[in-house]
Amino acid sequence: MRKMENTRFVNKGIVKKDAKALLSGRPVYTDDIAPSGCLVVKLLRSPHAHAWIEDISTAAALKVPGIEAVFTYKDVPEKRYTQAGQTFPEPSPDDRLILDQHIRYNGDPVAIIAGRDENCVSQAMKRIKVKYKVLEPLLDFTKAIDNPIIIHPEDNYVVKSDIGNDVKRNICASQCRGNGDIDKVLSECDHIIDQTYHIKAVSQAMMEVFCAFTSIDIYGRIKVISSTQIPFHARRIIARGLNIPKSKVRVVKPRIGGGFGAKQTAVMEIYPAFVTYKTGKPAKLVFTREECFIQGSPRHEMQVHVRLGADKNGKIRGIDLSTLSNTGAFGEHGPTTVDLSGTKSLSLYRMEAFRFKTEVVYTNVLSAGAYRGYGATQGLFAVESAVNELAHKLDIDPIKLREMNMVREGDLLTN
Repeated sequence: MRKMENTRFVNKGIVKKDAKALLSGRPVYTDDIAPSGCLVVKLLRSPHAHAWIEDISTAAALKVPGIEAVFTYKDVPEKRYTQAGQTFPEPSPDDRLILDQHIRYNGDPVAIIAGRDENCVSQAMKRIKVKYKVLEPLLDFTKAIDNPIIIHPEDNYVVKSDIGNDVKRNICASQCRGNGDIDKVLSECDHIIDQTYHIKAVSQAMMEVFCAFTSIDIYGRIKVISSTQIPFHARRIIARGLNIPKSKVRVVKPRIGGGFGAKQTAVMEIYPAFVTYKTGKPAKLVFTREECFIQGSPRHEMQVHVRLGADKNGKIRGIDLSTLSNTGAFGEHGPTTVDLSGTKSLSLYRMEAFRFKTEVVYTNVLSAGAYRGYGATQGLFAVESAVNELAHKLDIDPIKLREMNMVREGDLLTN
């Protein structure tokens, strides 16, 4: 009976339950449903890419009428966590604090200000005095490994699984795997394409900005209403950052106005949650569009080196792929996005041997994360560009070349 009922939907258009509401513009963003009594939360940000806070004074800011609280690195738990939301156990290292004395990128939050309205919070922000010891930044990710500038020298850095991490060398994660003797196969090939491709970082521009509001519910839990793609992961992330049990946090996700992977990282929920945790009062943080770019979660910048070997007829015999990924100041999604740069591109073609090497490095730029395709885009661009160059070199139609080499049903994939 159940099977017969399901056939009613085969080959037919199904109207979504909220389709009319969407078309009429009735669904609202997170900020629209926030209660009017929320404390307004804003973040004071570092103007430096790499620095150490020698002194910070909030006394003048606290005197502004309407200000509820100002928090600095002195007030937050010494519990490192990651803002990435993927799986369990989360492979990204626990490498950040809610606020840190060590500044790692231009825009890194320095203080959390909470008050009754935006005006008083903006005034208070201007009165916070910060003395920085400016450090030389590491901005070129191709020079990150074994650079004398170490992005994460702290002792309480946490790695939860074997990801090839070597933090003292600025390596967030690394791996090397393969199948067959790739060097031998490439030495026997009639044609070699040897190219390095640079894929730049790209930021999302979803309709709804990052936004969350928080309160204490009737069970004493911190209730977080957030424009997020990862409500259950956000619960874990917030609990770890605050150093409280997960049972003390509840996250609710209304319909969101786009994410494209950016909201697979909990980039801002921790800040209003911390305000509510410390004050017991409802709090709200809404990023400006500028802040979405300053503290968002863009696509990883990658440099992909491809050595592709083929015989005289265009049969691809082997690919040696090496990906260098720039995770930025923190390791969110670094160990996982880079893996897809090879697994999704190398698996397209039949070949005798392959090698896939990755290195994910820290730098003093904005932390990267998920973005539609999740690392596969960068690897596919590189490998497919190499295939196009092979087609041009052999004067073969690129489509025909791909048809000749594509994986077919029944092939045993070893990569």
